[in-house]
Amino acid sequence: MAHFVEIDSNNMVLRVIVVADEDTADGDGNEVDSIGEAFCNDLLGGTWKRTSYNNNYRVRYAATEGTIYDAGRDAFIRPSPFPSWVINEDTVDWEAPTPYPDDGKDYYWDEDTTSWVEYSQE
Repeated sequence: MAHFVEIDSNNMVLRVIVVADEDTADGDGNEVDSIGEAFCNDLLGGTWKRTSYNNNYRVRYAATEGTIYDAGRDAFIRPSPFPSWVINEDTVDWEAPTPYPDDGKDYYWDEDTTSWVEYSQE
């Protein structure tokens, strides 16, 4: 089974559907993204992209809560957890502007100070 997502005109993920492998295959039985996308469009209309639970397509599985499709990166990108975070081009995921401390302690992100703050034991 293959998973496809419908995206709107702003590349926001609208929904995820499951498509039978034979509906994504060429004459030789090879799965082809464009065939699956065309199948979804013919069936339901809209614009479709393939996604995968095991992250084999477009970096990660496309959840529907605020995920967008970035055509330039050919990747699904989750919403930024904080306004100050930036995309790491290697992982195509959000990173804090300051690395997480590597001292074995537990921290949370404070957006007001754009820094990691150690959890207190109080």
